[in-house]
Amino acid sequence: MLAGRRVLLGISGGVAAYKAAYLARRLIEAGADLEVILTDGAQQFVGKQTLAAIAGRPVHTRLFDGLSASPHTDLARWAEIIVVAPATANFLARAALGEGSDLLSATLLASKAPRLFAPAMHTEMWEQPATRRNSDQLVADGVHLVGPIQGALTSGDHGTGRMVEPDEILAEVIRILGPGDMAGLSVLVTAGGTREPIDPVRYIGNRSSGKMGNAIALDAARRGANVILITSAEAPDHENIAVVEVESAQQMADAAWSSLEGLDVAVMAAAVADFRPGRTSDTKMDRSAGPPTLAMEPTPDVLAGVAERSPETYLVGFAAEVGPLDRAIDKAKRKKVDLLVANDVSRPDSGFGTDTNQVMLVTPDGHRDVWPTMSKAEVAHRLWDTVLERR
Repeated sequence: MLAGRRVLLGISGGVAAYKAAYLARRLIEAGADLEVILTDGAQQFVGKQTLAAIAGRPVHTRLFDGLSASPHTDLARWAEIIVVAPATANFLARAALGEGSDLLSATLLASKAPRLFAPAMHTEMWEQPATRRNSDQLVADGVHLVGPIQGALTSGDHGTGRMVEPDEILAEVIRILGPGDMAGLSVLVTAGGTREPIDPVRYIGNRSSGKMGNAIALDAARRGANVILITSAEAPDHENIAVVEVESAQQMADAAWSSLEGLDVAVMAAAVADFRPGRTSDTKMDRSAGPPTLAMEPTPDVLAGVAERSPETYLVGFAAEVGPLDRAIDKAKRKKVDLLVANDVSRPDSGFGTDTNQVMLVTPDGHRDVWPTMSKAEVAHRLWDTVLERR
């Protein structure tokens, strides 16, 4: 239902916070990738360790926790939906005013993701004109409200103000997220570096980790696309990703060229070797024979082959450069791509194996768009936004 969808659960300080633990469990069971923010008030009702154990990762509590330079923007970019349950009267008031004094409210201000609030409070608080104005303003701002409902409240009271049950909140999350903005698209992604054999033991290769290609494949899958990931690296696990394992450039070419039927988008993020040994040994070469002489020959041009065989496919190429990216402009024209993503792998923030990347997008007409350093997951998400807009 929510396989791989990125849900941020915010918990504010009401008694109904105990239900948020069950909601977190239900979101995990539905396949969601979950992050949790606990406000100071929420921690009076439910412990950090409880939510951390359910989510399988530490929860977030502070705007200035020292773990991230900008935790609210990091979480805001990551989330596909922000759910606040319970949403107290105090929280609704601050959200309606656009306050950003704590991590949860600041994250909401920094996010463009849909948001779903599940109010919970005493009847008198819910019926206050100020609370009604705040809830009306939030709905006008595009916030989805679910509940509150009639039922048992604290101190033995009964009335409207009870938070809806977690399963109803889960159903609303599924309804809001829908199938994803890439549902129905067929996508091909290549990832990792190829290995060109010298003998059964040795090969010529490169330092590509496959992290960028994996991030691209995973983001597309989470957004509903059917993804074929051709890779020489360890692949992410997602029900929308069909993995084809390869090693050499020839294997990658064969796999890519045989996967073009009905393809909408191809993103060729793999670092494919340009040359390979013309001859390989069937047995391990003996050191005592001295260093071998390797006569090299070109490998198949996987990217050019896709462009030639499937001109109707929207084609994104990658160019790993060292130093200035001027050559990427010529490559964008020569390779007949719709979009080229270039990066300087000599930079410490965008080299092979890093978790971040700093890229420049180039179109065949020479237009350049330089992006700031971001996580590879953020680059992947923004790249797909660009592809969807352009195609």
